[in-house]
Amino acid sequence: MILTVTPNPSLDRTYEIPALERGAVLRATADRVDPGGKGVNVSRAVAAAGHRTVAVLPLGGPEGALLARLLEDLGIEAAGVPVAGSTRVNISVAEPDGTLTKLNASGPELSDAEAEAVLEAVRTRVESADWIACCGSLPRGLAPEWYAELVARAHRAGARIALDTSGPSLTAGLRERPDVVKPNAEELAQAVGRPLATVGEAVKAAEELRGLGARAVLASLGADGQLLVDETGAYFATAPVSAVRSNVGAGDASLAGFLTAGGAGPAAPPPARAHGAAAGPPPGRALPTPP
Repeated sequence: MILTVTPNPSLDRTYEIPALERGAVLRATADRVDPGGKGVNVSRAVAAAGHRTVAVLPLGGPEGALLARLLEDLGIEAAGVPVAGSTRVNISVAEPDGTLTKLNASGPELSDAEAEAVLEAVRTRVESADWIACCGSLPRGLAPEWYAELVARAHRAGARIALDTSGPSLTAGLRERPDVVKPNAEELAQAVGRPLATVGEAVKAAEELRGLGARAVLASLGADGQLLVDETGAYFATAPVSAVRSNVGAGDASLAGFLTAGGAGPAAPPPARAHGAAAGPPPGRALPTPP
């Protein structure tokens, strides 16, 4: 079972339009609403591949209730933590050529008690989890060290944990030695403070993150492929990518593929890459599994 933690989930409403024109009244050719947030996307990909997953997330207002129902409809157990603020609603505008314009809400501000309740919801489910995946940006009210505390508590409970975040939250989390961190190419470059032009440079950057505490680094390098660097060496995987209208969810799907493949060693990057390459549907569509 893969337990995911999404501290700032969302309802993602997508409108498809012929073209985006500022100041005009536009009519959508299609629209839909889907559960969102990086950890939620990991759960969606895990469930689509036929594995059990539980999503821990704060939920508030009618938006939170709808999010929980949408997850249950996808076969995902929603371990919702009630919060006073309403779950955020993000808007995506998709054009036929693949251009995606996103408006992301900031989401509710969590109190100290609500932040602790999310950690407690994880604790009560740790024993049944093969992996914990904590993903995405932190909502207002949570300090960057919140993820570090989650990693520390998971390890005290004997659980393996993957951390998919960036910036100060990643820096703080590294100190507690997460079992794997999952940056994309841009986030990996940001973490080491320099551009990365080649796979070799990405390998060196991943080794630096290991030196800062990560036990393994799984880096999505876009069209170049999937990189894993751990104590046994560096492994690289590629997979053909068909015409893609959006890369939304690709990195989350690759983490799902990695974890369901065991989350370690040279056998894990190929399924991670295959899942990521398959996750290129228009935004909001169901996350596919690789053939």
